[in-house]
Amino acid sequence: MKTFTPKPADLTHDWYIIDATDVVLGRLATQVATLLRGKNKPTYAPHADSGNHVIIINADKIALTGNKMGKELYSHSGRPGGLRRDSYAELLANKPERIIKAAVKGM
Repeated sequence: MKTFTPKPADLTHDWYIIDATDVVLGRLATQVATLLRGKNKPTYAPHADSGNHVIIINADKIALTGNKMGKELYSHSGRPGGLRRDSYAELLANKPERIIKAAVKGM
């Protein structure tokens, strides 16, 4: 079986605007990850850049299920003592885009 390689003219990058109002975080992250990789297109190839551009609006109104309000999001700068811990409740109030970025990166 031959490897499908799309021509450069076949690779288009579409723009998507997604409203995150009352959408569950995990379900939003899987949809955004699929769009960013371009897996929704018939010309998808893992070695070709066929991804899309995604804009998420109303990120502060996202729905967090379960016990996520009590959990923390960790990030490390790579330097000694550079561990940063932020709770989901704190991030939802100040930087909700960090929650969505971490979830999409995990997908």
